Amino acid sequence: GGAPQPGQEVSVKVLGALEDGGLVERDPRLSFVPGQGDAVQVGSGGRGARGAESPGSTASAPRPQALELGVPTMRAGEVCFFLAASPYGYGRVGRWRSRREPDVPPEAPLVFEVTLLEVRDGPDPQRLPPAARLRLGAQKRERGNVHFARGDFAAALLSYRLALRALEG
Repeated sequence: GGAPQPGQEVSVKVLGALEDGGLVERDPRLSFVPGQGDAVQVGSGGRGARGAESPGSTASAPRPQALELGVPTMRAGEVCFFLAASPYGYGRVGRWRSRREPDVPPEAPLVFEVTLLEVRDGPDPQRLPPAARLRLGAQKRERGNVHFARGDFAAALLSYRLALRALEG
């Protein structure tokens, strides 16, 4: 299969681990449009590592930028390993599942095993029913808020523009 083109949606299988081998990401089918700054899980989702719900179970759950950057270099069916420095993982804050202890410590590099399962045309918001466009717009806005809170204002602006595009009818 071919590599994803701009605007195409991808589905990937993702395993992510800390350097010590501790599993922190497990998603059997994560779908997103590379370059749009958000990743949304398809289906009901599974249980993530350490018994926690998979991080993709909500549309606004932050996803490592390493996936956004690495997946477009892959071909359908290919399996790749990405070593992500902390800015391309969960950054300075890490990822917290509970108030006591992060499951991804701050500044932690991560290793990802990614399988590109499928490449298909991206969704056209204008062809969606109004309720679905509202959900998509809310997801894009929430993603923009995550980028804004992290100080990535260019990515936030892109997400907000995509939210507006989803809502235009």
